[in-house]
Amino acid sequence: MRLPSFAVILLSLPAIAAAQNTVPWGYQGKYGPLMWGKLSPAYAACAKGHEQSPVDLGGARLDSALQPLQFHYVAGPVTLANDGGTIVVRVDPGSSMVVGGVRYELTELQFRHPSEHAVKGRLANMEVDLVHRSADGKIAILGVLLTEIRDFPNAAMATLWQHLPAIPGASTQITDMIDPAGLFPPDRGYWTYTGSLTWPPCTEGVRWLIFQQEVSISRGQLDAFSRLFRMNTRPLQSPHGRRIEASE
Repeated sequence: MRLPSFAVILLSLPAIAAAQNTVPWGYQGKYGPLMWGKLSPAYAACAKGHEQSPVDLGGARLDSALQPLQFHYVAGPVTLANDGGTIVVRVDPGSSMVVGGVRYELTELQFRHPSEHAVKGRLANMEVDLVHRSADGKIAILGVLLTEIRDFPNAAMATLWQHLPAIPGASTQITDMIDPAGLFPPDRGYWTYTGSLTWPPCTEGVRWLIFQQEVSISRGQLDAFSRLFRMNTRPLQSPHGRRIEASE
């Protein structure tokens, strides 16, 4: 069967790759988010789960017990891949963050347009999600909200954006030393909650952490991505009574 141009088959996160490789999904029409739960039994959580992501973070409550996030990132070469649904930046092993005493290794970055998470109903222009896994297979995703300011290009994205692969399935290796922490805002305050992957199979039990301060990108950087992906976000999901906590 010839897949539609917007169909997505993600090849990351090996624990769920088998399910993803069998049934196409996308962001529009009969393959879109409203249909994910019907495309395959493996995607049932997309329709029936009660801890789904993304959510609106506007109702977060301050939790003074939340500890600062600890990052142990190293700069290195990366691979940019166009998987048909987003740009994935795959990093070499060696970078990690510590959350609540648990170490999570950084595996990849994924870009969304517009942002998936909202704050009091407002979406940012883009979002970059840094996907991490612990030694026992738990997933933690760190989100950075990106806001367009016309004449302020994001320096950390500048090198990546010079090599954006335009064709689905294409990839590009970048030998420059890329430091993922270059995408972080100066203020490291964050929101956190328990949610899911925002793509099939919508696996729950994911620890989400989203920086409260947004990071700027230029109009040119936003346009370059939106020409490739007009919209690649999942709609907001019901919190179902979940507590969203803020570190400050």
